[in-house]
Amino acid sequence: MSTKPASSPAMLKKVVFASVLGNAFEWFDFVIYGMFAATIAKLYFPAGDPLASLSLTLATFGVGFAVRPLGGVLLGMYGDRMGRKRALSVTIILMAVGTGMIGLLPTYAAIGLAAPILIMVARMIQGLSAGGEFSGATTMLIEFAPSDRRGFFGSFQMCSQALSISCGAAVAWLLTSQLNTVQFESWGWRLPFLFGVLVGPVGWLIRSKIDESPEFLALARANSRGARRIARTTLSELFSHHSRAMLAAIGICVVGTVSSYVFNFFVPIFARQQLGIPATEANLSTFLSTAIVVALCPFTGHLSDRYGRKSVLLPGIVCYGVTAWLLFHHFVAAPSFISLLTMQAGVSFFMSFIWGPAPVALTEIFPVEVRSTGAALAYNFSAMIFGGLAPFTNTWLVKVTGSNLAPIYYVEFSVLLGIVGTCLFPGAARLNATARAV
Repeated sequence: MSTKPASSPAMLKKVVFASVLGNAFEWFDFVIYGMFAATIAKLYFPAGDPLASLSLTLATFGVGFAVRPLGGVLLGMYGDRMGRKRALSVTIILMAVGTGMIGLLPTYAAIGLAAPILIMVARMIQGLSAGGEFSGATTMLIEFAPSDRRGFFGSFQMCSQALSISCGAAVAWLLTSQLNTVQFESWGWRLPFLFGVLVGPVGWLIRSKIDESPEFLALARANSRGARRIARTTLSELFSHHSRAMLAAIGICVVGTVSSYVFNFFVPIFARQQLGIPATEANLSTFLSTAIVVALCPFTGHLSDRYGRKSVLLPGIVCYGVTAWLLFHHFVAAPSFISLLTMQAGVSFFMSFIWGPAPVALTEIFPVEVRSTGAALAYNFSAMIFGGLAPFTNTWLVKVTGSNLAPIYYVEFSVLLGIVGTCLFPGAARLNATARAV
């Protein structure tokens, strides 16, 4: 029998608000770097070849992901030891510091080589924060949620990520359409980063008003030495007793993270640089398509509560792979705002069937004592290898192969890994046993 205590409806609402809004603030800070990659390339990574300059910027974008597994382990273990609430407070302060640095740093023309180095340091601070945010916010959501509605409440995690990307694209569209080139490059691009500094005090205040996770408190009460025991055994337990869960979680994470960082970040840059689509149109298309994910994720999360995680994830991944293949080919053959929007919108529709059930799938697969660390490792390892480096890798693939179709093969490889991961996902009976293991 589960020892999870019931949480009040009022506190559940507070937790959803704190997790979703705080997570959206954090991811807005993290993703706007990608939205302004072309401008940052020009100001901080000057090079004779514009493509080489952009590649350096996108590689620095990936640096934020390189440290995410470290942030995930450190903040995940901290959350498993000291509580989910404390870990979430640390992540939000770190993100504010890294974002503020980017918004205030002088350019290469002003301070020379120190500029790209300090940009890299700021991205690393952001990466440490983002590494702990996903698992912390998601774990908090599903541990407060009723057991039969975890998919629905967990989906709000991805709603907040999609919302942050959509808002970032809207801000980019607004700035690029209203400011001239000189205004935008001199001060306009800094505004979202300076606004993002507010994430620290505002997010901390919001999250200070919520209770600690009831499942974490139940675990601590069940074993008076629980926190110390967990701190010693988390990593060894993960790799010795939960290896299949880790592989399943990584596979699901790979297809989800590639879908985001290819179609929401790389494709707008690719559309501008390679296919001549105006920046305003690329940003508008990204804004509209990510709004679809925001709207559909709660529905697909609910479907996973009713029909099971695999029953939603597997057909969603397959349909996403087929749709991406067909619409990407069409876009490259006939580039225009309409074909770009059609591709991003069509892909976003089926992405929602991956993103909605993914948060609950990646957390409930692990028992409470290793949940935050397990979800953080799986998510951040996948994001580091396949997500953060996706814009850089695909830019390189296009340059080396000379083919604008190269990125779709990267996408389809991630689809294959996602199908394998979903097939490794345990059945409902085993998941129910895991949920009761407190």
